[in-house]
Amino acid sequence: MNLIDVQFLEDSYSTCKENHLFGKWVTLKDILPLFEKLHKSISKELLGQSEEGRDIYSLKLGNGPKRVLIWTQMHGNESTGTKAVFDFLNFFESYYNHEIIQSIVESCTIEIIPMLNPDGALAYTRVNSKNIDLNRDAVDQKACESKILRSVLDNFNPHFCFNLHDQRTIFGVEGTKNPATISFLAPSEEETRKITKGRIETMNVIVAMNHLLQQLIPNYIGRYTDEFYPTATGDNFQKLGHNTILIEAGHFPNDYNREETRKFNFFALLQGIFHIAINNDFSTYKPYFDIPNNVKSFLDVIHRYPNKEDVGFLYVDEINDNILTSRLKKEKEGDLKLYYAHHEIVFEH
Repeated sequence: MNLIDVQFLEDSYSTCKENHLFGKWVTLKDILPLFEKLHKSISKELLGQSEEGRDIYSLKLGNGPKRVLIWTQMHGNESTGTKAVFDFLNFFESYYNHEIIQSIVESCTIEIIPMLNPDGALAYTRVNSKNIDLNRDAVDQKACESKILRSVLDNFNPHFCFNLHDQRTIFGVEGTKNPATISFLAPSEEETRKITKGRIETMNVIVAMNHLLQQLIPNYIGRYTDEFYPTATGDNFQKLGHNTILIEAGHFPNDYNREETRKFNFFALLQGIFHIAINNDFSTYKPYFDIPNNVKSFLDVIHRYPNKEDVGFLYVDEINDNILTSRLKKEKEGDLKLYYAHHEIVFEH
């Protein structure tokens, strides 16, 4: 297995991090100026408009036979993947002549939808402006954004897809006291979760990404449940023969803006694309099941008391006066010794 040198990644990241994007609230207005500085070999296409008339774009790079489709922010309030994608595009620009990028360019053609749900991004909501969860609209395709994504899938006919999401701070890595900073999933194609050829190939790419990240953040990587969701995007795309890799960006200690997490998201994405570029055998998959499960083991804050019930809180993000704010909301009360906290306050009395 050929892994990118982690010291090279760490050293190069300051060069390619897109500093114009910061924090969790990323909108179409934030990414539009970034299109102007893309490498000359990257083409831009207007795919259509959202339900409220905002533009949805795709970017295309490379000229190889292996087709890779990437999309982000199908949930408007999940922007870590968007930041990671623009870090990748900057890496493409800065290291265009490097063997990593040249291998990708020669072997792959990549199409990226950097913001599928611009209405949800502006409102900072999971759903689109018609209250449709695009990730549960793969069958009915009621939303115009879902139709756009499906049109790209049918026309581009990708061999591999990267479906980039964020997961809540409640997830930890089973068997550890660590949050799940990055979690992976090879979606099931039907209810029995059969290990098909497509899932094997998807798992193979995830194994490579996990091996890289374990060098950087050991025991902070989880495996998302592969329960079959009949209307979910990844499950349906996988069933249609398009190997779909789900990346869930989660919490890293003291990183509520998900700036550290975006770095690891970018590293995983780059390794995944590079792995696809340089390999033709995607049959090794069993180490995928060595990745620990995601478990709901965390709360954001726990107040622990010696003589009364503990109280656990989660942050709720809201847009107030055009600013993203977070407030604590009580989530659980009782014996919380089985839960970990990102911040814990122990009261003596």
